[in-house]
Amino acid sequence: MTRPARYCTLAAVVFIAVADRAIAADIAVKITPELDGITIVHQGQSLRIERHQDQTHQINPRFQRVARKCPPFCIQPMQMPQGVETIAEFEMLDYLQRAAAGDDSILIIDSRGPAWLQRGTIPGSVNIHYKRLSLRSAQETDIAAIFSEQFGAQRTEEFWNFRNAKTLVLFCNGVWCGQSPTNIRALLRIGYPASKLKWYRGGMQGWEVLGLTTVVPD
Repeated sequence: MTRPARYCTLAAVVFIAVADRAIAADIAVKITPELDGITIVHQGQSLRIERHQDQTHQINPRFQRVARKCPPFCIQPMQMPQGVETIAEFEMLDYLQRAAAGDDSILIIDSRGPAWLQRGTIPGSVNIHYKRLSLRSAQETDIAAIFSEQFGAQRTEEFWNFRNAKTLVLFCNGVWCGQSPTNIRALLRIGYPASKLKWYRGGMQGWEVLGLTTVVPD
């Protein structure tokens, strides 16, 4: 079961700060002593990310399992190749907040397949299945369309120009999931700058363990 979410239309965004202050008074389970939650935009609507307030709440049963067959569900290293930065929840919240504030140089990507996606995702993310960026499973023209239309890269006569490309923040199910690492390696092979790739290693399991808000995409 996904976390309940408080929605409001973008037309009412001027009231968010006042509402947040009222909500904060009732928050017992905060993210930090100073931070009770953040307000982001998901699918055109404002939504608040915070931790679950029921202190008897248990982790989503879908993420309780501690043993899955490897391969494919193998433990991933702490660092990706070529110096791709590994991030945790604070950094992910910061990227979500910056994107919601209008920073269009950031794109948060859920690399998982449809079945996993329907079990909940991080609000503010978009889904790009890991197979859609691999030359082993996708057409070069389709990958090129994602690069130019979603990532902001520019195709030159022979190479890709990534000067104005977005910073991509990728995640999947957690430390035992290889879908976002597969995406990252595929992007590096094509030439995407490592400095513009971030990996949330904890993924959905780490997010769920902390009781943070999730949504099921439409």
